[in-house]
Amino acid sequence: MNRQQEFVLRTIEERDVRFVRLWFTDVVGSLKSVALAPAEVEGAFDEGLGFDGSSIEGLARVSESDMLLQPDPSTFQILPWRGETEPTSRMFCDILTPDGEPSPADPRNVLKRTLAKAAEMGFTCYTHPEIEFYLLQSDRLGPDGAPVPIDQGGYFDHVPGGVAQDFRRTVVNMLESVGISVEFSHHEGGPGQNEIDLRYADALQTADNIMTFRTVVKEVAIQQGAYATFMPKPFTAFPGSGMHTHFSLFEGDSNAFHEPGAEFQLSKTARHFIAGLLRHANEFTAVTNQFVNSYKRLWGGGEAPSYLSWGHNNRSALVRVPLYKPGKGQSARVEYRGIDSATNPYLSYAVLLGAGLKGIEEEYELPPVAEDDISSLTSAERRVLGHSPLPASLYDAIGAMEDSELMAEILGEQVFEYFLRNKRQEWSEYRLEVTPYELHRNLGIL
Repeated sequence: MNRQQEFVLRTIEERDVRFVRLWFTDVVGSLKSVALAPAEVEGAFDEGLGFDGSSIEGLARVSESDMLLQPDPSTFQILPWRGETEPTSRMFCDILTPDGEPSPADPRNVLKRTLAKAAEMGFTCYTHPEIEFYLLQSDRLGPDGAPVPIDQGGYFDHVPGGVAQDFRRTVVNMLESVGISVEFSHHEGGPGQNEIDLRYADALQTADNIMTFRTVVKEVAIQQGAYATFMPKPFTAFPGSGMHTHFSLFEGDSNAFHEPGAEFQLSKTARHFIAGLLRHANEFTAVTNQFVNSYKRLWGGGEAPSYLSWGHNNRSALVRVPLYKPGKGQSARVEYRGIDSATNPYLSYAVLLGAGLKGIEEEYELPPVAEDDISSLTSAERRVLGHSPLPASLYDAIGAMEDSELMAEILGEQVFEYFLRNKRQEWSEYRLEVTPYELHRNLGIL
């Protein structure tokens, strides 16, 4: 038994923890949980906990249903929203096959494989997500058929006595109590829309943190009589919720993206990484934007980028290089702005990192930098400048992903095939659905 496992067992005893929740995700990123009695934790460390993988979306076929949950002791935390009475803790788990091998269908393992490839190339990957979401009065729709936001605030608004301020303060305190560092929080552009930015961490820890973040946000909302949603575009007239993520690669203690004296202080490694993101963006958009509703955000106006482009401090670009601060070369990074906050973070970070690494491996050439507001250009101007569009719908994104050898390689055959099957089913169901828009527009005149 290693030192981390011993720490977990000792803490469970000292804090009189009554329930230990084992967390993992299915292929689309839904959080799954099973409660373990404290006396069973040592056995779970040694042998794993058996469960029926065929009952979880995309994990296993019925003929291969036996799976094991292997708790990761480094992720142990007491859950503050459960209170001090009968304390409850959680650990994230890796999913194993019965012979103890990592399951190819485990989203966490997909990201681990990509991070291992980065390590082979000499890189450590760090990420910093900016997570947006809406705080609503409830999950019920208003008289107009739309959700009802908790307030009418806008970007950076300070709403005196506002529910959102108390909400964000409680969320941040709760995140800090489970070891998740927060950089800042504020009201976003839409009514009831909020943003909380997590500090840099390695990509696997960030993905775990995002899953915890979503749970904390929803739990605090329930406690305060509200409802939080990470739906990409819950309102037609207001901005969608993105999860802009900053990436940096380090070689030892040196930031591999920084080169003093180069244009924008960007190294060749960074330029190849950005080129990889742009060349493969259409192929991975079904992963980073996995729902029918995701494309309402991408093409619904606001700051969501819709075209393949990169820019220096250009917020209309798909990939943004933040403004360089003299003397802070270690903070050099690139920001991918297409991803939304409903994504499976394990799979999204795997495909984004994998595409960037492919660009480095193959030394992809970076297209010219975008200096204009891309959304304000005409279609002809965008064509001339080479800013081709991202997929316009989930259907288009599925088609681009289906033909991608790189996505199949990064995700692995099982995740690749199941994910596509799941998304095809979603599109098929959506395509047949008669929407309120059609009824409102056509029923009275046709």
